Amino acid sequence: MHMGENGDASTGDNNRGRRRKLVGRTIRVRERQTYCRIVIIMELMLNKLKSTVTKVTADVTSAVMGNPVTREFDVGRHIASGGNKLAWKIFNGFKKSTKQEVAVFVFDKKLMDKYQKFEKDQIIDCLKRGVQQLTRLRHPRLLTVQHPLEESRDCLAFCTEPVSASLANILGNWENLPSPLPSNIKEYNLYDVETKYGLLQVSEGLSFLHSSVKMIHGNLTPENIILNKSGAWKIMGFDFCIQSINPSEQEPKFSSKEWDPNLPSLCLPNPQYLAPEYILSVSCETASDMYSLGAIIYAVFNNGKPIFEVSKQDIYKSFSRQLDQLSRLNSSNLQNIPEDVREHVKLLLNVTPAVRPDADQMTKIPFFSDVGAMTLQYFDSLFQRDNLQKSQFFKGLPKVLPKLPKRVIVQRILPCLTSEFVNPDMVPFVLPNVLLIAEECTKEEYIKLILPDLSPVFRQQEPIQILLIFLQKMDLLLTKTPPDEIKNSVLPMVYRALEAPSIQIQELCLNIIPTFANLIDYPSMKNSLIPRIKNACLQTSSLAVRVNSLVCLGKILEYLDKWFVLDDILPFLQQIPSKEPAVLMGILGIYKCTFSHKKLGITKEQLAGKVLPHLIPLSIENNLNLNQFNSFISVIKEMLGKLEAEHKTKLEQIHVMQEQQKSLDITNQMKPLEESKVSSSGNQVDKMLSNLGMLTSGPDCKENGLMTNQRKGSLTLEEKQKLAKEQEQAQKLKNQQPLKPQSHAIIAPVKQTKDLTDTLRDNIASLTTQPISKPKLPSSKLYTTNKQHDKQQLG
Repeated sequence: MHMGENGDASTGDNNRGRRRKLVGRTIRVRERQTYCRIVIIMELMLNKLKSTVTKVTADVTSAVMGNPVTREFDVGRHIASGGNKLAWKIFNGFKKSTKQEVAVFVFDKKLMDKYQKFEKDQIIDCLKRGVQQLTRLRHPRLLTVQHPLEESRDCLAFCTEPVSASLANILGNWENLPSPLPSNIKEYNLYDVETKYGLLQVSEGLSFLHSSVKMIHGNLTPENIILNKSGAWKIMGFDFCIQSINPSEQEPKFSSKEWDPNLPSLCLPNPQYLAPEYILSVSCETASDMYSLGAIIYAVFNNGKPIFEVSKQDIYKSFSRQLDQLSRLNSSNLQNIPEDVREHVKLLLNVTPAVRPDADQMTKIPFFSDVGAMTLQYFDSLFQRDNLQKSQFFKGLPKVLPKLPKRVIVQRILPCLTSEFVNPDMVPFVLPNVLLIAEECTKEEYIKLILPDLSPVFRQQEPIQILLIFLQKMDLLLTKTPPDEIKNSVLPMVYRALEAPSIQIQELCLNIIPTFANLIDYPSMKNSLIPRIKNACLQTSSLAVRVNSLVCLGKILEYLDKWFVLDDILPFLQQIPSKEPAVLMGILGIYKCTFSHKKLGITKEQLAGKVLPHLIPLSIENNLNLNQFNSFISVIKEMLGKLEAEHKTKLEQIHVMQEQQKSLDITNQMKPLEESKVSSSGNQVDKMLSNLGMLTSGPDCKENGLMTNQRKGSLTLEEKQKLAKEQEQAQKLKNQQPLKPQSHAIIAPVKQTKDLTDTLRDNIASLTTQPISKPKLPSSKLYTTNKQHDKQQLG
């Protein structure tokens, strides 16, 4: 029976164990499934992220990878597109050896997949010809090539100066651009001064090609005008340039090829900006580029829309219709173009090439005589000017800067100005303009764009005008410069000014310091600035510097704490050896400012011990006039009045406190007797007898003493000493031997004898009717007196 029960129990345990194992396995399986799902989801998210990153960087990895350009340059992100049909992708990049910023132009050969091999070769030859021609040409108005064209299996690539975008991108043609669209292109708006100067730059570039190189560009379009990082307009895309047949002769001659619609589009110029004579008469000349310039001007002022749409199916018919429209062109067709250039654009679009202005003439039209455009033009030619011309230009620049857009100033003007910091003679002329730009910049822009170039200038000590300019703009520097740079560069410059040998520099610095004292951190002011001001005051031989030092100290007192002023500034005033009236009045001013300031103030101990003993002798100096003497006496009287009032108030308060203490002592003495009136008559007798020393033994006496002490609470030292004396006296009475009656002859009783009990009752009654006060006689004496009285009664 027991075995069966045990067997059933063991079987149940085994079943429960199996169930637990099964549940455990199920939980583990579910955990693995959950873990696998999480891993799968994470892998999907990671793959999606990788695909996004890959999509963004695919252009770089697939197109540029393997090209020899990547050996010397790091290729960054895709930022723009340019060239004929916007076929060139533009990436930012850096040269590996120097970290110099560049732009990398990449033509991906995948764009030619739809063409046959001979067509691909034509396209490659055309693109190579354009880049090679651009590399050979050097001019400020042409895009500068930093590394020549390199070809790989997948792409063509070359490097240029840093680039922002092509003019076509800015005007809204976003073909061959990354997605999402770069913000620098999407949010870019051309200002009038940029448009004017940009078109002037293109005109100057054409003038160089036509006059100096004897060349026609042949495909001048917004796609082939590149805006570099500074915003300058540069010409590129010489794929269809035409060299003069007789470059040595005065009048160049150019040969033109007939339009071949069977060629790939990348092997043909853009017909929307092509002069009619190219198609209709198969001829070209420098005026043909001027027609293209007119069409570009029209597109710029019409949101990128060309003046005519050309049908590629029947180009001859389109140009014939265009020729007819050009012959009837009037001002209404050019209404979006500014009035002061409208007539010139009409001439540029004339069907007769001879009527069109040449490039040199266009650079001189009034439209380009804008102050802003002329200023930008002067900056571009700055390297050609001597120091005298530069200085005159920089002096007048502050009047022009407020008229220019901020982006133009930051992109175009600021780099030119900061590049002049390497020339110490130009710094005093350049620095005011840089600081004027800094005022319009945010703190972040100032730190990023201006401070790196400004930091070395902080340390320049010559010429001395640099220090003067910085001192005048110190509030700007302290507001926008980070604290570390203030401590390391700006404040040391102020310290150098205070220690400068020039009296004028010291005076200017002392006059300016109060205007920015609130921006200086307290440790620097306390430990570095104040000691130098004091040294300037004590060590100078100039009365003006000494007086300005005192005035400066007086103005910055409010930024100091009270005890520093009392312990450091006021004792310093007694060290000044000079007794000139101006110096004495400066000393008086500091005393008065400290005395009357709510935050500071002078203690009465300082007034009595140091200030008044210093001021009173100064007030009777013979150099002082009547008004100055009156000023001294007025301050002295004010200080004496405060001294009198404060000390008198203090003494009155002490007197009141003493009187209150006396009253409190009397009250404490009267309190026990007052409480005795309220208690019962039996207790009154016991307490009174106890106070009189008549009840000095027994437990009741001890309990009364303890209770009295508890009611009194915390006793003063005097009260404790008094209580101890009373206890000692009581102890003596307790130890005294009891009195023994002496034997006398029996005397007959007298009728008038009074009972002792009646006498004691009378004494008690008389005590209760007298004013309450502590007995002056010790209890022992009172006991003796009563005893003698009793003897007399008995006698």
